[in-house]
Amino acid sequence: MATPAIPAPLAQLPNALTLARLAVIPVFVALMIAAGDAHSWPAGILFGAAGVTDQIDGFLARRWHVESRFGKIADPLADRLMIDAAVILLVVYGRLPWAALAVVAGRDLLLLAGWRVLAPRGLELDVNLLGKAATWLLYAAIGFRIVTHDATEWPLVLFWIGLGSAVAAAMVYVRGAWGLIRG
Repeated sequence: MATPAIPAPLAQLPNALTLARLAVIPVFVALMIAAGDAHSWPAGILFGAAGVTDQIDGFLARRWHVESRFGKIADPLADRLMIDAAVILLVVYGRLPWAALAVVAGRDLLLLAGWRVLAPRGLELDVNLLGKAATWLLYAAIGFRIVTHDATEWPLVLFWIGLGSAVAAAMVYVRGAWGLIRG
């Protein structure tokens, strides 16, 4: 069944959600810094809302057939910046181990390098289901880590599962990119 045409202002909603996610990153950082090494419900709620809008903007863009080049670049950028800011601050305040930062930064640098190689050639990789699931797991795990006390271990377990999934998804992207470059 074809999706009916939507009004032009409404067609901008997915990109507006992405821009809103980018705009709240400094607010999120300020809330995290104010909490220091303690848990923070305001920061956790804002982080969770960012995770939800990540899913909503992509769903709406695909459903309404209003995907844009801007959205394909800005949406994953907003996700990486929000997740990276959270991981950096959680590591700085001793709520995540330093290894978490190394893996997250390494994965993001790998994805950035891949994009820099593929984009000039006009090649694009679509988001895969594993990548979406990994992002959801990371948003959930980090959000739970932000709102729980240090002694709560299960958010860390969920974080490592999400991070492992994210690394696996990155490897799937690398394999796909290699196939595009070679073939």
